[in-house]
Amino acid sequence: MRIGFSSYSLDGEIRAGRMTLRDVIEWSARQGAECMELVPFAFRFDDPDTGKIDDAAIAAVRRQAADAGIPLVNYSVLADFCREGEALEKEIARVKHEIDIAAALGVPRMRHDVAGFRRPQNSNTPADFDRWLPVMAEAARETARYGKALGVTVLIENHGFFANGCDRVERILRAVGDDNYGLLLDTGNVVCVDEDASVAARQLAGITRMVHLKDFYIRTRDPGDATQFDCAGSWFRSRGGKYLRGAILGQGDLDIDDVLRSLKSAGYDGDIAIEFEGLESAPYACAVSLSNAKRIWAAV
Repeated sequence: MRIGFSSYSLDGEIRAGRMTLRDVIEWSARQGAECMELVPFAFRFDDPDTGKIDDAAIAAVRRQAADAGIPLVNYSVLADFCREGEALEKEIARVKHEIDIAAALGVPRMRHDVAGFRRPQNSNTPADFDRWLPVMAEAARETARYGKALGVTVLIENHGFFANGCDRVERILRAVGDDNYGLLLDTGNVVCVDEDASVAARQLAGITRMVHLKDFYIRTRDPGDATQFDCAGSWFRSRGGKYLRGAILGQGDLDIDDVLRSLKSAGYDGDIAIEFEGLESAPYACAVSLSNAKRIWAAV
């Protein structure tokens, strides 16, 4: 079992020019991170216009990670398969292109979504899910088979408000039915659909191939300055209307001790990447989060 960071946690530092991806990798190593997930939001490995993969940039990142002693364990991208016709085919092709990048990076896994994060709340109903499930599953089956040929395991994450929640995630996995398709369990995202993080960890640990470890503040009253979707430090709304905001791991309202105890007791020994989405300075918050994660894991 290895605990490290998602590069997404430090996106703000990269966007502000205070750190580069190389700095993030080296800084993470100094903090004692044991693995790293790459999320190409504040950086990318291809030309945005032509799609040409930047082999030199990929080679440099691989060298940096190897020199720092941090395995690159996952590559995460957005995707939306709730489409039809040519639009769906283009999206599948785009995800396959991202799998090509993941393979070039040498990561063993890649997570992609199957539905858009910002779907209108009135289109997240059980009937909507039933309608799109066969489409999402067939597209994910195609990307899973493509990934297998390149040595990349494809993952779904419980993310957003549509392809989230224990039952829906399990239904997607069963519908895809491919041994190269697995679950990236995000221990914080479950509260976005008003489920209990500890219960989800116990229910899904046995089918989990990687973990995002995250904490949230949860409020039932309006704290002000809340939006529906802007989760990177701001208050946002759960599917049921609760108010959520990212927290330093172990300082929010989730029972991180019980979440990690559930994973450990189920025999989970895979990689864990910390995701931080709060208001505090990201380097400070990530350092504290990693220390807390290691301490709690050792104690439970």
